[in-house]
Amino acid sequence: MTTRCMGLNAVIYGLGSHEAGWRMPESNPLASTDLDYWIDIAQRAEAGGFDALFLGDVLALQQSADRHLSDAMDPIVILSALAAVTKRIGLIGTASTSFDHPYHLARRFASLDHISRGRAGWNIVTSSNGLEAQNFGWDVMPEHDQRYARAADVTEAALALWGSWDDDARVADKEAGRYLDQAKVRTVDYEGPFVRTRGPLNVPRSPKGRPLLAQAGSSEAGRNFAARYADLVFTVQSSLPEAQEFYADMKARALRLGRSPESLRIFPGIVPIAAATHEEAEARLTQMNSFMVIEHVLAKLSEFLGTDLSGADLDDHLPNHVGTGAPNQSSQSRVAVIVGIARRDQLTLRQLLMRLASGRGHLLAVGTGPAIAATMREWFEAGAADGFNVMAPVMPHDLQSFIEFVMPHLEAADSSRPESKLSKAAL
Repeated sequence: MTTRCMGLNAVIYGLGSHEAGWRMPESNPLASTDLDYWIDIAQRAEAGGFDALFLGDVLALQQSADRHLSDAMDPIVILSALAAVTKRIGLIGTASTSFDHPYHLARRFASLDHISRGRAGWNIVTSSNGLEAQNFGWDVMPEHDQRYARAADVTEAALALWGSWDDDARVADKEAGRYLDQAKVRTVDYEGPFVRTRGPLNVPRSPKGRPLLAQAGSSEAGRNFAARYADLVFTVQSSLPEAQEFYADMKARALRLGRSPESLRIFPGIVPIAAATHEEAEARLTQMNSFMVIEHVLAKLSEFLGTDLSGADLDDHLPNHVGTGAPNQSSQSRVAVIVGIARRDQLTLRQLLMRLASGRGHLLAVGTGPAIAATMREWFEAGAADGFNVMAPVMPHDLQSFIEFVMPHLEAADSSRPESKLSKAAL
C-alpha cells in the first residue's frame, strides 16, 4: 500500500499574497524585477523541503496599479533562470490558453522540462481579466464556458505535440551521420474547434514525457476540465467541510473519466502567518493590514463582485443582494467563496476587505508552527487535501517563517518531506 505524502508548493506572485506586502518595513518594493530576489526564494524553498515553486501571472497592468504592485515578468523566463540554480524543486509556471498558440506553449514547457531535468509544470489558466483581452486585441473576454472550451482544445493540441516524439527518436549516430529516426517523429495534424497545428514539435520528448499539468478553476466547467486533464488542482477553500466536498467531488469526477483518483492531487491554498507565539502572529497580520489602502481594496472587491460598494458602511455586513445575481463571467467560483466567507463568519465589510487583502479567500492560518501544522495535517487526514499551495503573505519573510516554525512539525509526521520531488507520481 502506497503511503500518502503531503505535497507543498510555494506560491509566488510579486512580493507575496498580501495586497500591501510591498509596504512592509522589511520589503524591497522593487525586488520583483531583481533576479537575486527570485533565486533567494527558490533556494530557500528548496532547502526548506518544498516540492515546487508555483508562479502566478496576469497579462495586464491591473487597475489601480498606482496603489499596489501589479507589474509581473514572464514566469517561464524566471523559471528558466531558476532551473540553473536549483536541483530538486519543481518549477510550475502559469500560461494562458486564451492568448497563446499550443505550439508555443508546448515548446516552451518542453524546453523548461529539458533544462530543469524533468521539473517543469504548466498551470493552465483561461484568463478572465478584461484588461488582458484588450492587450490582445479583443474588446471583451469570451464567456466563461467558451474560455474553457478553448482551454480544452489548446491542451489537447499541446498533448498531441508532446507526444509527437518517441523517447528514443534521437539516434545521434556520428559515424553514420544519422541524427533522428524519422519513423519515431510524427506530424500530429491536430484540428480542433479553436486551434490547428501540424507538428511535430521541434523539441525532443522531455524527461517525464510531458510537464505536470496544474489547474485552478473550481466552477462546474473548471472542475470538469481539471478532472480530465490536471495532475494538480489548486483550489480556494476556507473551511474543512467545503474542502472535503470539493476533494470528494473531484476524485469522483476523475474516477468517472477512467482515471485513478490518486492521479489527481488536490492542493488548497493556505496563507500562513507563523510566529513563536500566537500573539506575535496576530500582531504581524495587524501590521500588514495597517498598510492596506482601503479605497483600493474596496474598489477591487466591487469590481470582483460586480457591485458598487463605494457608498457602503464598512462596519456593516455585506449587502444581502450581493452574490445573488447572474454568475460573474470573470471568476464564478471565487465570487462564491468570498461571499460565502462573509456570510459564514458574519464579517463586516471592513473585516472582509482585510481577508481579501490577506489571501483573496484562501485559508488564513495565523498562529504558532505547531498550530498551523496541526490544521494542515487535519485537512490532509480528513480527506480535504493532498497537499497545500503555501501563499506566504510577504516574501521572503513569511516563507522563511513557515520553514522555521511550521516545517519541523510537518516533517515529524512525514520523514520523507525533505527528499520529495516533483513528478506526476509524487504530486
